[in-house]
Amino acid sequence: MELANAKERYRFGNTEWDFGKETVIMGILNVTPDSFSDGGKYAQIDAALKHAEQMLKDGAKIIDIGGESTRPGHAPVSLEEEMERTAPVIEALTRELDCVISIDTYKADVAEEALKAGAKIINDIWGAKRERRIAEVAATYGAPIILMHNREIAKYAGPFIEEIISDLSESIEIARLAGVPEGNIWLDPGIGFAKDTEQNVLAMRGLDRIAEMGYPVLLGTSRKSMIGNILNLPVEERMEGTGATVCYGVEHGCHIMRVHDVKAISRMVRMMDVLTGKSNVEDKDF
Repeated sequence: MELANAKERYRFGNTEWDFGKETVIMGILNVTPDSFSDGGKYAQIDAALKHAEQMLKDGAKIIDIGGESTRPGHAPVSLEEEMERTAPVIEALTRELDCVISIDTYKADVAEEALKAGAKIINDIWGAKRERRIAEVAATYGAPIILMHNREIAKYAGPFIEEIISDLSESIEIARLAGVPEGNIWLDPGIGFAKDTEQNVLAMRGLDRIAEMGYPVLLGTSRKSMIGNILNLPVEERMEGTGATVCYGVEHGCHIMRVHDVKAISRMVRMMDVLTGKSNVEDKDF
């Protein structure tokens, strides 16, 4: 899939990748006590550092740090608390590891503090609609911003995928008006957000349409309820289901995979990149 508008090649310090030649793995690092899958495991800086280092060894190119759980029924976190959770970890990772960090937040002030601490990418679950100034922060710091599809009320009237595309187009326009360059706008279909299981499946089936919008696409399905509901499995047994969604995503135009199980998913993605012709066998370090 050719990116119509966005850049394919990205460079952050010593790290460079080309979405046209490889699918990038984003490893999840939640520094929260209540995230649905790994809450409380990595809230301490030493534990966070160790886990981030392992994910990088296992194939992650981006470490996505979140300081507020987004699971259904989560407790809201104050601006100050979210900063206190995330900024010290970002500073430590920047100091100790050679890695690209994204900040998983919809709050403009948290995003700015994270970028000052060393983060390079903003990952906004509200697509710059909850706090529009977050797009201005991205523009000011030259940071890519991931605009995820989400809604306050999960009601859809028209063709489902068309509504997702319409909502994402609104987020893109917010980013553009704030001065974010085309190449720094990335999209996320928002699997698990404002969608029931059937709608999540429809969103997956519409990935080609989202990819055709011409921007890098991030897919975040890791261990989510869609998989648990379809396979009737608890969170800790959803890796294979996650792998299936990731392989499907590679084949249908996605460029970044946000996952917990980095080693296994990274191997699947490397194999899929060869099978789909994104990369060649000789390009891989076997």
